[in-house]
Amino acid sequence: MLAVALSVLLSVLDYAVANVALPTIARDLHASSSQSIWVINAYQLASLSMLLPLASIGARIGFARMCRIGIGVFLVASICCALSHSLLQIALARALQGVGGASIMSVNIALIRFIYPRHELGKGIALNGLVIGTGVALGPTVGSIVLSFATWPWIFWINLPLGLAALGLASAALPITPQSENKIDKVGAVLTALAFSVTVIGADDLVHGGSFGGAAAVLFGVCCWGVLLRYQKGRAEPIMPVDLLGLPEFLVAFLVGTIGFIASNFFIIAMPFTLETLFNRPPTVTGFLITPWAVGVAVMSFTIGKWADRIPASVLSSAGLLLTSFGFVMLWWLPSDASNFDIIWRTGLAGCGFGMFQPPNNRAMMISAPHGREGGASGLLSVARLGGQTLGALFVAAVFRFATHASSLCLLLAACMAFLGASLSASRLLYAGKIR
Repeated sequence: MLAVALSVLLSVLDYAVANVALPTIARDLHASSSQSIWVINAYQLASLSMLLPLASIGARIGFARMCRIGIGVFLVASICCALSHSLLQIALARALQGVGGASIMSVNIALIRFIYPRHELGKGIALNGLVIGTGVALGPTVGSIVLSFATWPWIFWINLPLGLAALGLASAALPITPQSENKIDKVGAVLTALAFSVTVIGADDLVHGGSFGGAAAVLFGVCCWGVLLRYQKGRAEPIMPVDLLGLPEFLVAFLVGTIGFIASNFFIIAMPFTLETLFNRPPTVTGFLITPWAVGVAVMSFTIGKWADRIPASVLSSAGLLLTSFGFVMLWWLPSDASNFDIIWRTGLAGCGFGMFQPPNNRAMMISAPHGREGGASGLLSVARLGGQTLGALFVAAVFRFATHASSLCLLLAACMAFLGASLSASRLLYAGKIR
């Protein structure tokens, strides 16, 4: 479990650190605020596009081996990020980092399912949530410390010692898992990557003011989806496991997860700009003010673990997203002269709600998947997370381009999305006439 935890921490920590440094990177590379979001989008797009193909490959070559490959790719990409001198260079390097992160995140929950027995799976997923929350919590703090004493490339150099430690432990301790006998579906992998990437790139072009090119890319992406679904129909282990989405419990959990992460990215990406422009906080302070969010996520994810196996997600996840929505509303109501304490406790409250929502919902996805489909379920769980984050980033870019007081509006939209997720999660109380 420590091997899994270090691998996940490597991926999550870098994402959080890069987000805090986004305004600084934008200024140094002479990019606009909306353009600089590609430092985040490139990572998320590559991760989202490759999650399901890599989950399928992981099932074939072994989940442990796929995790080790991901760590190696992530380390190489971190060096490339640190050496970048333009927005294009760092975006491409971040995309490679995203592939490495996807290799890790596509199999981490599947590995946990083989580490923990079924009746304790909620504890394992909660511990995984604690690691993710800790990484997100450390990210803003580490980012602020690095920016206080060094230039932004050092936020990528610091990945090397952690990555080497994770690779050493993963090589020695990750469990051996059953391997699928199905051949790697290369055609399906390419179609899946194209369907995700081209659709998102086209949508991003549209939100940045594009017209024909963006619309054409979206149309091509939709065609790729159609071809992919037709091509994989009837396959025992499809790369895009739509058969799992045909299970009502799995589908609701997937949608709730996606909506929850859309809400979180409205907050996470826009908040550094909000703190600098609305609350007049310097970059070296913004990371510390965002940290309570991640601390709340980490603490509550760990605390809720012992209850996730006893109380259904329809109760815990719904209450968590309601608390998150309330915290975002409280932040949105703050005046521009608010104190640091006013910001900190509201941010921490929203984080506690988000930490309360994740483990039960993730557990609901994994236990509703049939035996032998751990890879596909783990991949879709990560797709819900990264898909929600990517959609959230696109929505933030659109708001920054077309709206006035964009950062404040993003907080309100975050609250609305969290409330929507809570409502959908609560609908599980009525499913099949019994609590789930």
